[in-house]
Amino acid sequence: MESDSTVEGTKKLEEVYNKFEKRLGTRHKDLWTPNEPESSTETPYAVLNEEINLNQSTQISVEKIRKWEHNFKLTRHQRAKSSMIAKKLLDSAEKQELSLSEYINKKQPSVPNFSLRKLQKVLDGGDAEDSDLEEGELDQAGELINMIRKNKAHKDRLHDELWYNEPGHANDGLLCRCSEHAKSKGIRHNIYPGEEKLPSCHPLKNNIGKLYHYRVTVGPAVNFMIATPTTIEHNGQDYYFEGFSMFSHEPLDKIPLCDIIRFHIRYTIYLIEETPPENFCMRGLDLFHDYLFREILELYDWESRDPRFEISTESENSRKFRFFPRFVRSLPDNGKEILSLSKVLEYLQENDQPLVDDDELDQLMRCSHDDWLKYAEKVRGMIVTYPGKKPSSLRVDQLDRYDRVPVESKSDQNHPVDERYPMIVHFGIRPANLSYAGDPQYQRIWRAYLKLRHLMANSPNVKPADKKKLRERQDALQKIRRAKDMQREVTVELSSKGFRRTGIYSDVCQHALLLPVLTHHLRYHLCLKSLERSIGYHFKERKWLSHAMNHPSCHMNFGLNPDHVRNALSNCGLRLPRYGDSSIHYKYTRKRGITTLIRIMARLGQHRPVLSPIEHNERLEFLGDAVVGYFTSVHLFLMFPDLSEGALTTFRTVLVNNQHLATLAERLRLDEYMLYAHGPDLCRKADLRHAMANCFEALMGAIYMEGGLETAKKLFGEFLWETPKLRSVWRDLPLHPLQEEKPGTDRPCIKDVPILQKLTKFEDAIGVEFNHIRILAKAFTWRNVYENILTRGHNQRLEFLGDSICNLVASTYLFRRYPTHHEGHLTLLRATIVNGRTQSLVATELGMPEYVICNLDGENSGGKAPEWREKNLADLLEAFVAALFVDKGLKYVEGFMQVCFFPRLKEFILTQEWNDPKSCLQQCCLTLRQEGKEPQLPTYDISHQTGPSHARKYVVSVYFKGEAIGTGTGESIQKAERNAARTALQEYNFPQLEWQRRYVAEKHDLPYAPRKNLKKIEPKRDESSQPAAKTAKLDSKPVTSD
Repeated sequence: MESDSTVEGTKKLEEVYNKFEKRLGTRHKDLWTPNEPESSTETPYAVLNEEINLNQSTQISVEKIRKWEHNFKLTRHQRAKSSMIAKKLLDSAEKQELSLSEYINKKQPSVPNFSLRKLQKVLDGGDAEDSDLEEGELDQAGELINMIRKNKAHKDRLHDELWYNEPGHANDGLLCRCSEHAKSKGIRHNIYPGEEKLPSCHPLKNNIGKLYHYRVTVGPAVNFMIATPTTIEHNGQDYYFEGFSMFSHEPLDKIPLCDIIRFHIRYTIYLIEETPPENFCMRGLDLFHDYLFREILELYDWESRDPRFEISTESENSRKFRFFPRFVRSLPDNGKEILSLSKVLEYLQENDQPLVDDDELDQLMRCSHDDWLKYAEKVRGMIVTYPGKKPSSLRVDQLDRYDRVPVESKSDQNHPVDERYPMIVHFGIRPANLSYAGDPQYQRIWRAYLKLRHLMANSPNVKPADKKKLRERQDALQKIRRAKDMQREVTVELSSKGFRRTGIYSDVCQHALLLPVLTHHLRYHLCLKSLERSIGYHFKERKWLSHAMNHPSCHMNFGLNPDHVRNALSNCGLRLPRYGDSSIHYKYTRKRGITTLIRIMARLGQHRPVLSPIEHNERLEFLGDAVVGYFTSVHLFLMFPDLSEGALTTFRTVLVNNQHLATLAERLRLDEYMLYAHGPDLCRKADLRHAMANCFEALMGAIYMEGGLETAKKLFGEFLWETPKLRSVWRDLPLHPLQEEKPGTDRPCIKDVPILQKLTKFEDAIGVEFNHIRILAKAFTWRNVYENILTRGHNQRLEFLGDSICNLVASTYLFRRYPTHHEGHLTLLRATIVNGRTQSLVATELGMPEYVICNLDGENSGGKAPEWREKNLADLLEAFVAALFVDKGLKYVEGFMQVCFFPRLKEFILTQEWNDPKSCLQQCCLTLRQEGKEPQLPTYDISHQTGPSHARKYVVSVYFKGEAIGTGTGESIQKAERNAARTALQEYNFPQLEWQRRYVAEKHDLPYAPRKNLKKIEPKRDESSQPAAKTAKLDSKPVTSD
């Protein structure tokens, strides 16, 4: 016996394994590999296109439109013409003050057949405008219908309402549609970088010296501890199932905990290292694995090994992890005895018998009701199997004789039922994408219902026709939900003939179906070690790295093939699990929509840094973007002291653009470690490279958060340059020229220079004494002062640097203090805190204009500067921040912003200052749109302008629905537009704005008083009188919640 094993299988044990394998282990092994796809040229549109002349016109009614079959594909011309027809009918109905359905029933116009589908959608609340997305949804729906029909018609299908697993397939078709090249890498293809071929293990030994043992537990225990667990009786003792042990070839002590969401509850899977049990052999573990996970649960796509490594001999190791079922009994002093694996296999063999024995059939069917209940109670909740059927196994919820009325009428039963045998009743759940929740028509009506309800809530005058339409959509949704083939809950009735017992109950399946997620979690974090070696940094908390690699599209609550696990849960899991709060799925992930935007942006920051519950990489990408911009700005600023601000900006753009960052990510092979949905989202190379660039920024943000600024700076230089010489040039930065001229300090110059003497007053006011006061003087030197001995030029280069420094400090603060804000929300807050208006306000409060150097004349050192515009003051403050950074370091800048900027955030949130007037007005106008019509947006027109070119004033008017609703004045067109929008919001009644103000006031217990005497927006009859928007119209951008 080898030293690394403590048990060697005897001849008797080998006989047990051979018997188990022959009897239970490979009963439908031919189902473990995917079938060859059937070649079929039939499309969901072929038959309809042959039978129907789409261009033929027909007289229509609402009833005829509703009954129209719409499984055909239109050309682009037909789609455009359908939209035009629908729009004309809507306009005609509106002129006669009728709804579209009333107009169609009254006039019964004739339209081409191809336009009926568009009319269906408009009647259901869709827009008349054509949408390529709808065509894509139709194609997908047609493919799904074909797949459902094919699966339902399978000759071995157990029941129409029981969904089964096929290797390589999800419920809606092929799981992977990637190209052959794409299949050669990626976590989604079960290829984890850095994995190596496993050492060989002797099949008839336990190889205990090569393995690490962990007990797998889950918390909370809700839905995993049941009243009657699976029990094995051995030698007069009962052994209860408590979960699984896991054997690994690598230590797992430094891997983060695995969190998943099931049944709307967040669970944590714990690995507890323990002394391993010794009463097993490797072959026994493999036989149990194949029986439970393939024969019973049909998890065909779950593999814990790299598919690139072929297994050539029986002794070679094929699995990275193996699982041992823990059937235990309690011993004194909190001890436990674990049942031998061979006894578990013998138990499974003993229970492999018919669910209803033919020899006992007549007696059972004639016995008393009480005797029957005792018999049925023994198998209630047990997993039974029918080898060769699809699915092969299910949970018995009831076992009934045919002396009661079945739920299904005989006309509904598609399979012949042998009424001599008792009937199995199983309560299951139809997959979401095959029920009303995934039905395209239901989703379309649901979106239309929400849209109309929102428009009615913001409409000053709700029409009776709109109320009627809302009720009709509610009824349509209810009708679809109640349809038998759309309900989530289904009742399945099957004859017990052919079914065999397993002796396994739902608790075993509940625990087993956690393991696909756990093994992915472990393999992924183990493979991240190779990425850490590649980047040259080892994370102390690897969750930072895993979050940086996690694309927002990725959700791993059910493994790499989630449909397989969901189907197994429905068929073999608990009948009545306890559910938590469904908001856990979207509480921190939902971000679309104006309502969600207002709710999130109303949250105040935390008093101390808090970890975020958002687990994808968008927030880290937001931070990493600022980190990368900071590094490039600082290095370019110091490496090229003679370049102008414009040249530095050009160089920075080249280094930080997405194309270059994607190249850096490709060099690090980040695409092989990225986690994203196995779908079409990132199939295009351009989309994938954009995601890789974002992933690189997220990686820099993660390194900065854990390793600090110096570590991130060092690694960024190594990522950026490949040769030691270039890295050395990038790393060894020179001092600022003014620092090199006077090493240590230049404060002795103060006594001879009046300008510097005046700046000491500013130092006293802010409480900071500069080592090199000439750098401070340079920050205050205006751009009309050129090369000179004192400051060596003006402050524009410092403005370039100060902008990046402000972005980094603000981004870091927001990232730490606002944990539930997404990237877009953080961007809005940052734009508010470091924008020109806030910066100019801080500069004015600190009295900076008094110290501006417009010339070097000692008598007019401050100079009478021209009228200070907002942008000029903002540039002045950015230059000061850069000077503070160059002379004192980043800590001083953080302190400065902590005092002068960040306290304003609370006020900005309470007053919704983050929502600039133009965006707010556009949001409010969008809520006033009419259903079925293109939304009208506010437009801006320059009324007149005054003053010379260098000091021009603009007057801008804003129009909505043909009416001028506001006028504003400003030094630039953009500022005048903002002022015009602000005037409109102050003078006119917008229900959306009132709701926003009321929501923020109620959330923070602030006094709220509805505004009075506001004007109502009443559109003019001739909307052609609205002026065409000039340059200002080009600045109108669609608003998003991000």
